[in-house]
Amino acid sequence: MRIVSILLLAGLLSACASTSDKARFSLALDTSTAAKKMVWPPESSAQVPRYFYLGRLVGDPNFIKPAPVPGSLRSFISVLAGIVFGEEPPRVLDRPQSGFVDERGRIYVSDIGHAGIFVFDENLGQLAYWDRAEEFTNFNTPVGIAVGPDGQIFVTDADLGLVARLDHQGKPLQPIGKGLLSRPTGLAYEPNSKRLYVTDTPAHQVKVFDLDGRLLSTIGTFGEGPAGLNYPTHLALRDGLLYVSDTLNARIQVFSTVDGHHVRQIGKRGLFVGDQVRPKGVATDSEHNVYVVESNHDYLLIYNRLGEFLMAIGGVGSGIGNFYLPAGVWVDAKNRIFVADMLNSRVAVYQFLGGDGEIQNE
Repeated sequence: MRIVSILLLAGLLSACASTSDKARFSLALDTSTAAKKMVWPPESSAQVPRYFYLGRLVGDPNFIKPAPVPGSLRSFISVLAGIVFGEEPPRVLDRPQSGFVDERGRIYVSDIGHAGIFVFDENLGQLAYWDRAEEFTNFNTPVGIAVGPDGQIFVTDADLGLVARLDHQGKPLQPIGKGLLSRPTGLAYEPNSKRLYVTDTPAHQVKVFDLDGRLLSTIGTFGEGPAGLNYPTHLALRDGLLYVSDTLNARIQVFSTVDGHHVRQIGKRGLFVGDQVRPKGVATDSEHNVYVVESNHDYLLIYNRLGEFLMAIGGVGSGIGNFYLPAGVWVDAKNRIFVADMLNSRVAVYQFLGGDGEIQNE
């Protein structure tokens, strides 16, 4: 009875408290001088800097909560809640896979360690966590994320063999591809045609669905030839081109979304920086630079629109500019580059500073 009374009192006081004090979202978790000045290529190089390190996403620590004024109502509520419930441990990323930033600035990150989706909402100053793929089914291995019409969120779940469809608050809707997908991973949405592109990894194909869940076509066939795919994973879309991480063929394949014909290959198998061994995440920016996560050697490789290698960020480690088995990469409307640094349990964020795509010749 005593606990019930305390809870009722806390609820009453919370209703009276101000709702204007929201947490402030921040990427600037690394505050050292070295972190603030970190650019790629390094400042000591004769080359023009192209990227600036912004910070990282880790979870609750990205939201700086206003400190309650001692003796205030909010301070009292905070102390009371701590006595009743104890201190809640912060929710943090575990094994991030991929992500997306919507037009409202919300950052979605899939996490197979927590089997769910983290939603970083800068405007509301809060972190949400979604774990339901269907009404009565939780996510198991969420990987690709795409945002569709009316704020709908699409998420591939490899083990469940479907594309979960959620509303803008994370409520599960009717999934897509159930029974038609064996192990979906990569995902991309094309708003003009209203089509979903889904990598079905063991089928060695990209499958194309409409929003009613009908399978419209497939792209790619198993093999090592010009249009072949061998266990493809992540996807990216820009200006009528579909970029496919052809993971076991160690390259990026580019197809036309108009008719599915093969356009070009980016990268090749090799032993030098700029070559690929196990490409995973792929993305493009507004200048059509192509970003490829080379997971085997812990690099983010950057190519121009023609597939010419420009530069690399990374190398194995846990410091700024290092990765440890990275997975996905995505780019937002501000040309911020997000890299899911899986075994470092973080998403590293960089700002593209612009360039002419001819870095190697300067």
